[in-house]
Amino acid sequence: MDRAVDWTGLIRAAAARLAEAGVESPRVDAELIAAHTSGRTRTALLIADAPDGETAGRFEDLVSRRAKREPLQHLTGAAAFRNVELAVGPGVFVPRPETELVAGWAVEHAPRGGRVVEACSGSGAIAAALADERPDLSVWAVEIDADAFEWTERNLAGTGVSAVRADATDAATLAELDGTVDLVVSNPPYVPMDIEVAPEVHWDPTRAVFAEDNGLSVIEGLIERSRAWLRPGGLLGFEHDQTHDADVRALLEVGGFAGAATEDDYAGRPRFTTAGKQLPHDQTPRLSYGRRNASGGLCRVRGRMRTGRRHL
Repeated sequence: MDRAVDWTGLIRAAAARLAEAGVESPRVDAELIAAHTSGRTRTALLIADAPDGETAGRFEDLVSRRAKREPLQHLTGAAAFRNVELAVGPGVFVPRPETELVAGWAVEHAPRGGRVVEACSGSGAIAAALADERPDLSVWAVEIDADAFEWTERNLAGTGVSAVRADATDAATLAELDGTVDLVVSNPPYVPMDIEVAPEVHWDPTRAVFAEDNGLSVIEGLIERSRAWLRPGGLLGFEHDQTHDADVRALLEVGGFAGAATEDDYAGRPRFTTAGKQLPHDQTPRLSYGRRNASGGLCRVRGRMRTGRRHL
């Protein structure tokens, strides 16, 4: 890049380089890197003076790293999630926009003054959103990995959320809450081990992304543990692979849940499923084997076992 040109020229050149590297949103990424480097807003950069050599050099270095498919959030140190900004970096899974949907479901469906557990919390994204949008709730965030838990604690400091380093599938974890929780929400590891993923995913911790048993091993344990945590009629919602919709509904049914419904992500792919713990004498209304799109309409389930690249 020519360091004599202004920000508009630098961004244009950076966007071309990122596009060539296969980055999905090259112009936006170039603008965000420039905003981070300069300390200005993206709009202000349109009329800003040309950067000095040191600033331009930092910008070029970050663009080079992004061209190698290092996540943008690692470069800026932050990830936006609903109404909060999270600190992220090596050692923790970077939250994706799709997870805002299951977080929104939790925000909407948790009863006033209720108890909520976020399992496999990672950066603490869902718990942070709940604390921000539903301060009436009591929230626990559970994360097993030591490196990720440092980010969990950092992001949840001062929010009132109780961060717990533990295995969310272990019967001893938060056993004191058994039978009293109103809602459990999670974005667990769920990508099948043999699936090809986007290059950025390789920067995430492997155990936060992939799971054994075709991606369902953690989900199976989560369903079992959630049944113990939840009161009768309590709700469970979790994200899963796009090929898992029918499988997770079946697991929920045999695991003591009813009313299972799958919701689509922004791209129309089945992305998260919700259900209620069965009431005594199975009084819970059933919507089993249904699927909803992002607008809330009930869709016909399309059985699938697809392979291919995952854009997490």
